[in-house]
Formats: sequence, structure tokens, C-alpha cells
Amino acid sequence: MAKDGLTAIVTGSASGLGAASAALLAKQGARLVINYSSSQKEAEQTADVCRRAGAEVVVVQGDVSRDEDCKKIVAAAAPWGRLDALINNAGMTKHVDHGNLDGLSAEDFQRIYAVNSIGPYQMIRAARALLEAGAKHADRSSSVVNISSIAGIAGIGSSVAYAASKGALNTITLSLSRALAPVIRVNAVCPGYIDTPWFTKGRGADQAAKVRQTVMEQAPLHIATTAEDVAELVCFLASPASRSMTGEIVRIDAGVHLGPALLPKRI
Repeated sequence: MAKDGLTAIVTGSASGLGAASAALLAKQGARLVINYSSSQKEAEQTADVCRRAGAEVVVVQGDVSRDEDCKKIVAAAAPWGRLDALINNAGMTKHVDHGNLDGLSAEDFQRIYAVNSIGPYQMIRAARALLEAGAKHADRSSSVVNISSIAGIAGIGSSVAYAASKGALNTITLSLSRALAPVIRVNAVCPGYIDTPWFTKGRGADQAAKVRQTVMEQAPLHIATTAEDVAELVCFLASPASRSMTGEIVRIDAGVHLGPALLPKRI
């Protein structure tokens, strides 16, 4: 049994930020549902890391764009009788220059929206009863953390469709934070560049290395944000420590949104 009884679902937790968030939650004593769409081997590796930290773990395959799969993922947590946190991390993109209007089809938009925007909504709907049970059990609000992106704020990123889908997720966060209060808190995390293999797969090793170097040079903090950096924020928002926060769209991008660093590095 988990050390403090917290229960959580992390969608898209086979690798990257999802895996890092699951691992940190496991260290903090959570019981976890690990979800993957196609990467079973990586999901089992994530689960092994969490089990070594002492967590009780269930691994469930499911595509969050499918409502029946969302219900299946949530059902894996049903034996625990409640949920304290739902982390909507599953996401996808297609890398297309924003000026290439012929590079995205209606089908591309529909698929990206289905995973990045509709998926989190469906997961929240499916998990609502267990999240309400979690709040009642602990006599405090339960938590939803939507993994968005600065792309959804600034209209940048891997493609117009991706940025639009994350902008929609931010709006969903605001809408549901009002609708589900005071029982369920809903917040969003908006990372900028994250130094993970997911980014390298999309851009290629050479291009990813160039972007990483550019980010480190231009970010006021002169660092490349890691999945573990963002996971710290995710787990804070998932925990009772953030009990006064809902409807927040929180950027974590080493200060890139402030503009290029103008002062020399001092540390």
C-alpha cells in the first residue's frame, strides 16, 4: 500500500514528462495507474521504476481520444475507491512549419485535437466520480493537472494545429475549474522546450541539438528545462500543497517568454 494513500492516474506516462511525473509521485507514496497508447515496453519500464520506489502500480493501454478507452483507464483505479489526482499528459503533434498551410489537413487537426483537447475532457468526465470520492475521503479538493504548452499561449510550437489544441486545453482548464469547484481543482502546466527524447524524435538529433543550444543561449536562466523540472511542478499541483490554486495556467520555460537574455551568464 502507498505510504500516504494518494491515488493518481497519469496518461501518456510511458516516457518523457509522464514517466518523470509518475516516478516522482511514486517516491511521494502514490498509487498509480500508468497509461500508454502504443509503447508497452516503455510503460512497463516506467512501472518498474515506480514499483522500486514502493508504489502500487497498474498499467493500462488506452488511447485517450477514444471515450471507451478513457473509461477503461479510469476503471483501473476503481478498486482503490477514489482518485486524488488525474494528470492529463497524453499528447501528440505533427511537425509542420507554421507558414506551410498545405502541410496540415483537416484530418491532422482532428487527430491532434482528439488527443490533446478532447482526450483530457473525456478523462475528466470519466474520472469525475472517483475524484469526487477522493475529495470526500480526504476532506479536501482533488486535483486535475492538464499538461498544456506555451504553444497554446503564444501561438508557437511544432505546428498550428498543436498550438491551437493546447490553446483549447487552456480554455477547458478555465471552464472546468469553475464548473467543478470546490470539489475538484483544475490547473494547467505550460512547458516550453523540454529536453526529452520526444522532442528529438520529432525534429531529429541534429535539429534538436541546435534548438537546445539556442534555448540555453536565449533563455534568461540559461538552462534547458528537463522533464524532471516540470514534474516537480506537476506533482505540486497534483498535491494538497496547492489546495488554494485552481484555474491557473502556469508557464515553466526557463524565462523564454520574457524574451532573449540580454545580460551575461553569472553562475
